[in-house]
Amino acid sequence: MDGLFALIPIIALMIPVVAIVSRTVNKMIAVKEKQLLVQTNMTAEKAAQYAAHVERLEQRVRVLERIVTDKGLALSDEIDRLRGAPIN
Repeated sequence: MDGLFALIPIIALMIPVVAIVSRTVNKMIAVKEKQLLVQTNMTAEKAAQYAAHVERLEQRVRVLERIVTDKGLALSDEIDRLRGAPIN
């Protein structure tokens, strides 16, 4: 029974310690959530930039394909004619 009375002050002191620790952990979790949100937004923005860049490159490739397929023979003749032209 004496041991039980000795635990009462220890338990009374542990309550504020647990409260302080739990509040600190909650704040750390909130900070980590904010960091993850910022990282997610940055990743999404970067992905959008890459998608736009890929779209521009695909458009350029389409133009080059059209030039090669539509004007392939004429382009070849033009290149050959320019090679034979004297350079001033």
